[in-house]
Amino acid sequence: MERDEELYILSHIDSESELLCRLNRDTNVKLPRAHMLSGHLQGRILKMLCRMVRPMRLLELGTFTGYSAQCFAEAMPEGGVVYTVEENDELEDFINEYLSQSPYRDRIKLFIGDAKKVVPALDGEFDMVFIDADKREYCSYYDVVFDRVKPGGFIVADNTLWDGKVFDLSQHDPQTEGLRRFNDRVAADDRVEKVFLPSRDGITLIYKKI
Repeated sequence: MERDEELYILSHIDSESELLCRLNRDTNVKLPRAHMLSGHLQGRILKMLCRMVRPMRLLELGTFTGYSAQCFAEAMPEGGVVYTVEENDELEDFINEYLSQSPYRDRIKLFIGDAKKVVPALDGEFDMVFIDADKREYCSYYDVVFDRVKPGGFIVADNTLWDGKVFDLSQHDPQTEGLRRFNDRVAADDRVEKVFLPSRDGITLIYKKI
C-alpha cells in the first residue's frame, strides 16, 4: 500500500484507543519483528469482522503482543471470550502488562504454549478462529481447529498473500511453502466457502458450511 493511500485510509476510519496506540508504539520500539503486529488498519478490520460475526467464543492462534486480541475483545458481545495462544513464552510479561490495563481484560484468556497442544485441551467449540502464527504450520493449525469450529462459524487466516511470495514461483522458503500448502488446502476443501481480502498482507475468510 502506498504511503499516501495508507494515510488517507487511516484518516477516514476509527482511531486506535490510547492503550492500543501505546502498545503499537512500544512493540515497534522494544521488540524485534514488530511488523508481526496487526496495527491500526488491520485491527479495525478484525474488530469489524468480529462485530459482524458476533462470536461468543473466539480462538486466536498467535497472540504476539496482544494487539489483535484486544481488538477482538472490543467487539465481543457481552459474556464473550477471546482465547488467545502464544508459543513464545518470552512475550508473556509484555502481553500481560498491556492486558492488565485493558478495559476488556476480563474477555481475554491467554495461553502460552504450542497451539497444536493447547487447542485440544480446551473445552467446547468456537464461533470464530483467527490464525496468525507460524506460517509453516498453517495446515496443521487448520486441521487442529476445524472440528472445533461450529457449523456456520468462521476461520480467518492472516498473511495468506505473504507479500506476493505465494504466487512468485522463485520463492521456496519454508514460510512461503507453508502458506502455499494452506492456500491450496483451503481452495480444495468443499466443506467451506472462502474468499481472499487483499488488505495489507492478505486475509482469507473461511466459512464452515452448515
